[in-house]
Amino acid sequence: MDFAKIIARAKAILTTPKTEWPAIAIEPETPKGLYLNYVVVLAALPAVAGFVRSSLYGFGGLAIPIGISFTQMVVSYLLSLALVYIAALIVNALAPSFGGQKDMMQALKTVAYAWTGYWVASIGLILPWIGLPIAIAGLIYTIYLTYLGVPHTMKAPIDRTAGYTAVSVIIGIVIGWILTAIVSGIFLHSVNHAGTLSFTDGEGRQVTVDTGAMAAKLDAMGKRAEEASKAMDEARKSGDVAAQQAAADKMVGATLSGGSKVESLSTEQMKGFLPDSVAGLKRESVSAARNASMGIQVTEAQANYGDGNDHSLELDVSDTGSMKGMMAMASALAPQSETQTDHGYEKTYTEHGRMVQERWDSASKEGEYSVVVGQRFTVKATGHADSIDQLKQAVAAVDLSKLESLKDEGVAKE
Repeated sequence: MDFAKIIARAKAILTTPKTEWPAIAIEPETPKGLYLNYVVVLAALPAVAGFVRSSLYGFGGLAIPIGISFTQMVVSYLLSLALVYIAALIVNALAPSFGGQKDMMQALKTVAYAWTGYWVASIGLILPWIGLPIAIAGLIYTIYLTYLGVPHTMKAPIDRTAGYTAVSVIIGIVIGWILTAIVSGIFLHSVNHAGTLSFTDGEGRQVTVDTGAMAAKLDAMGKRAEEASKAMDEARKSGDVAAQQAAADKMVGATLSGGSKVESLSTEQMKGFLPDSVAGLKRESVSAARNASMGIQVTEAQANYGDGNDHSLELDVSDTGSMKGMMAMASALAPQSETQTDHGYEKTYTEHGRMVQERWDSASKEGEYSVVVGQRFTVKATGHADSIDQLKQAVAAVDLSKLESLKDEGVAKE
């Protein structure tokens, strides 16, 4: 294993990708050689960074035992190696649909070298506060590297590269989300007759995921992606640039929304759900914003509450709008889990058909309580309080029934 060569290649693909991709496409390579001489080293970076981060700072305000952190690192690393190959299968399978040529070795090159952006940036996860933005920036750059690479490796026409990249990335993100759910449980324990994955970690914590719902959601998403890609192909043949952009937006939006065009609630509607006072605290400020891009529209309203002393919290009500398809998937696949420490806990569960997440640290008197309503809206309270019950009271102060009744508001089938 030549580390100097690995570093040189990583540096080249990150700094001069336009000249590096043509060289990558024509160089002889084997799957074994690519893994041993590149992937096994770069793919270790996120796992190691996560281990260091959890060991130094914990996760979500909770300290993570070193043994569990180490096990998570190993499992995460091994599953990441598998994910590279799975992602390559996706890239290879989609090639003909976007005018490219199927070649598994080239698809593996595409994934391995494009993912360098995320792998290297993930080192930033070690740092609190700014680590996540750095990793996200790396993910965005990985998408850009994929866009630059597929015309060379998969022989995709330039005018169809954007669609090819978008569909590949969307499906890859979903698989990555599933990977995260698996790693959160540490060890695969069993698959029961109801089609539920059960995991057991080093502390005996049980985590379950509904595989039947998982398969159904992924199948539906795949069909929507296929339909959207056909529309994009028609737009390309027409030569209408505006139509191509509209088709691209529709592809992303429809895939994430669950096959519907969704207009999120107005800012005034969302602000209306934030009461003047919650849990004995008065509202000090309120704001709301609606944002839209690439067929995705969301609205968020938030308010700060306090008593002028040490008690303060933020209440956030969000309409995921065009992301409601992903929210439905998250609700269906969300693991049921609980972690206990000497001074707090963190757990995810389903109550009255709603996904609930709560976290509490009794030492700092700080926590978070959130609920997904109608598989579209999220209501979350965070801050310093007397107990988790005060945060629950803040969420309960929002008219959740009325919010849920609006789950089909602004929804139009494509």
